[in-house]
Amino acid sequence: MYMAKVVGSVVATQKDDSLIGRKLMIVQPIDSDRKPIRTEEVAADTVGAGVGELVLLVRGAGARKTQREGVRNKDVVDSAIVGIIDRFDK
Repeated sequence: MYMAKVVGSVVATQKDDSLIGRKLMIVQPIDSDRKPIRTEEVAADTVGAGVGELVLLVRGAGARKTQREGVRNKDVVDSAIVGIIDRFDK
């Protein structure tokens, strides 16, 4: 799992069927000091996150398992938001 900040959203009217009905968000991966690491990426939102929120991301196979039933074997998602972070305790 990774931490990130939601910095925007993506609107795509033409997309793979497995993305229909999914909210796509632009996320900036961060470290535990909330500093940006790596580059921004697009993630499918499974929890209703909003711009400015800190979130938990999964990538690869973990992201594909968040998809709805019946779509899994056709899924194109490689990054998914699976949680909203309330606080950091270090």
